Amino acid sequence: MSARTRRRSGAVVLGTGLSMAMVLSACGGGESANAEGDGVVEVWAHSGQAAEAEALEALVAEYNDSQEDVDVELTLIPEADYTSTVQATSAEDLPDVMEMDAPTMASFVYDRKLVPLDDVVSQETLENRIEGVRESGTYQDRTYAVGMFDVGLGLWGNQQLLDAAGVDAPATADEAWTAEEFEQNLQKLAEVSPSGNAIDLGEANGFAAEWGTFTTTPVLWSNGGTLLRDGEAEGVLNSAENVEALEEWASWKEHTDPNTSGTAFPDGDVALTWTGNWMYPTFSDALGEDLVLMPLPDLGNGTKAGHGSWQWGVTPAAGGDQAAAGAFLDFLHSDESIARMVEANAAVPGTTSALEGSELYGEGGPLELFATNLASACSSEDVTQDCIAVARPITPGYPTITSSYGSALAAIWGGADPQAELDRAARAVDADFEDNNGYQDE
Repeated sequence: MSARTRRRSGAVVLGTGLSMAMVLSACGGGESANAEGDGVVEVWAHSGQAAEAEALEALVAEYNDSQEDVDVELTLIPEADYTSTVQATSAEDLPDVMEMDAPTMASFVYDRKLVPLDDVVSQETLENRIEGVRESGTYQDRTYAVGMFDVGLGLWGNQQLLDAAGVDAPATADEAWTAEEFEQNLQKLAEVSPSGNAIDLGEANGFAAEWGTFTTTPVLWSNGGTLLRDGEAEGVLNSAENVEALEEWASWKEHTDPNTSGTAFPDGDVALTWTGNWMYPTFSDALGEDLVLMPLPDLGNGTKAGHGSWQWGVTPAAGGDQAAAGAFLDFLHSDESIARMVEANAAVPGTTSALEGSELYGEGGPLELFATNLASACSSEDVTQDCIAVARPITPGYPTITSSYGSALAAIWGGADPQAELDRAARAVDADFEDNNGYQDE
């Protein structure tokens, strides 16, 4: 089936999954660089939380009703199948606009499935991005993706249990617990937590999956390590800093709840949980004023936190419809559109103007810590003491990195030797890069 035939069909596939889906529409959000396009704009997005999908569908309908030049046709693909569907689809058969998880962007650029957006979306859209969105949407100094929102990672606490254990909660990055303090507090909190365990680290999500990479890389970065540098993993992924960091991480298992129910923290069974901003509505409803947000522990190089969420890009299939695609993305990144989406998913607004007006993430808001973290975003190859939010490696080889590293994590959590597992992962990553000529453009 050709791209044009698919566009005329306008099929919509609905699915379910965990994550954050996107909003669509166009016009009204600042003028696009090429604002005169018309026709049909086919869009693919992953089907995540129900509220996000509903917001997305409502915005698409609103856009289509607002003008007669462009008709947006939305296809929602189940999240579990989304990335593999894009990978398996040739560039010419992709939609005009597609969503992608931030770490996959560079691989799609390498496969020539994305076009630079610098002359497609407006300068207003580009200049209004928060630093985290700018960092995760840039590859080889060009913009290939823009995001309506970003995510943050933090340590959440139950104030009642913290008080019972005599543990003070840090409020800022400068006050983050040291590794030694974190270990001591886990012991104290385990003694007062109903389950006998102090923390949920998301073990039930699977450390071999992307969850493992997203939630443990801050431990590496905070200890002075990282996953990849200058396209090489040997001596980096398996560095002494990373081995030490994961030995520390694995030692927390003694006080970790496997949380097979998925409700250990909101039910008050554990005092702490290590997860993202998207859980705020659930946690807030359950704990109310007893909910506390804290920075992740500092292992010596400052507290660190992962970021990078779902983003939007334009594909070569757009052809002469790039102008319409750009105008559509400009609309998505208007304050009004972003406000509707983040109301649905509690994510960090992706533009500076929307962030400033946010009751959750703006100055004095309950989730301001996440916004502060993202304001100091940096590359995983240049992690300084001062930066907090760090993007996972922006490279076409990322799928191999996260797969190899995730396998090592699962083994280490199960008791395997960290050095041996990271050595194995580093060899696999370097072999993949060598087989692909370092992922350099031919």
